[in-house]
Amino acid sequence: MGRQIRVPGAVLAASLLLAAAGCSGTGTGAAPGDDPKPGGGKPSATAKPSATGDGKAPSGDVLPGMVGASVARTQLAALKTAPPGSMSGYSRDKFTHWAEQGDKCDTREVVLQRDGSNVTRNSECKAVSGTWKSLYDEVVVTEATKMDIDHMVPLAEGWRSGAAGWDAAKRKAFANDLTRPQLLAVTASSNRSKGDQSPDLWQPPSKASWCQYGRAWTTVKSTYGLTVTEPERKMLSTMLGTCRG
Repeated sequence: MGRQIRVPGAVLAASLLLAAAGCSGTGTGAAPGDDPKPGGGKPSATAKPSATGDGKAPSGDVLPGMVGASVARTQLAALKTAPPGSMSGYSRDKFTHWAEQGDKCDTREVVLQRDGSNVTRNSECKAVSGTWKSLYDEVVVTEATKMDIDHMVPLAEGWRSGAAGWDAAKRKAFANDLTRPQLLAVTASSNRSKGDQSPDLWQPPSKASWCQYGRAWTTVKSTYGLTVTEPERKMLSTMLGTCRG
């Protein structure tokens, strides 16, 4: 018969308390600081993304991966100026979207969940209800079908400013970028009003959004090495001028 090991009562009690409290890490198998793939787990019916787990800036910005105004100004100064490129050969199909993100969720549904409040999804990971406030026009929407996912730098604008020379993998990354401020849930009307226009040709109706818009557009173009036109640069400078500090 094996040797019995006596466990002190205090140690046993402490162990039982820890187990009851659920002190077993994150419960997801991810180490602290891990960034699991969006949509990789079973979507919660009412879960609201955390302020840190989805890359959303904690300063009041509604887009992930935002930088401060001073950094954006530095980025803008470093962007190469060039006239718009040709649209020859362009097709939205050359920018694979919306990419699958796991468990029936695609990029669109991930952004709707991230940008909304009290979002519920059906068994196919489609948002069926929730509340969204559109950055561009400050309109509050409670029907997912009235929301579009806007590409901050539109696919066609990306094509004209450098993406025509990319391979398929980079175009797909650009069209589905959940890390940088490239994707945002906005009203369908504001998204379609914007179309594929650059900031010198279209600005969000709500000037309160100009600081975020200018920083986001500049950061995306800087990240992907895209060019700007002179009028575009001038308007981005104006937008960054609305930032405090």
